[in-house]
Amino acid sequence: MSQTKWIEIETVHSFITNELDSVVPKDAWGETSYFYNPGHVFQRGTYFATIKQKDGANDRASHLDRSGVWRLNLGVSKEVFFELFGPPPPRPGKGGVIDGGWDFAASDQLMPHPIYGWMSWISVLNPSRLTWGKCLPLVSDAHLRAKGTFEQRRAKQNGLARRIAAEP
Repeated sequence: MSQTKWIEIETVHSFITNELDSVVPKDAWGETSYFYNPGHVFQRGTYFATIKQKDGANDRASHLDRSGVWRLNLGVSKEVFFELFGPPPPRPGKGGVIDGGWDFAASDQLMPHPIYGWMSWISVLNPSRLTWGKCLPLVSDAHLRAKGTFEQRRAKQNGLARRIAAEP
């Protein structure tokens, strides 16, 4: 098979929902969002990935209004982001995109997320099989990061509940 054969959205969705534990997908805002949420403890859980298929009011840099174009977004650890791109860029102004030399409309190019790169989010439009292979450990990293954040939230919630129960 050719390395430039695009991976289908269904392949990515299936991997995220079937190969990773405790993932809850939600469709909203023109995208499918993936949350780590074992036992549905929280209303949404901890956000770690999205598949976006259309431009939004504040996210048009990838020109997702083109036929068949979609973007995978992953909230990776700061360490992984740094290994890939160096330090995260500054937060863009309202309605802007991060500074850098990236072509956010280019397919099959791993790059910082055009809006949330400053938060260590990365993205790729229409990954090829080769690029999807490179994304697999990044998906796992984002999932692992979400697990850690989830456990911190749950510990904080449990601590608050114990303090309330202990009040006279």
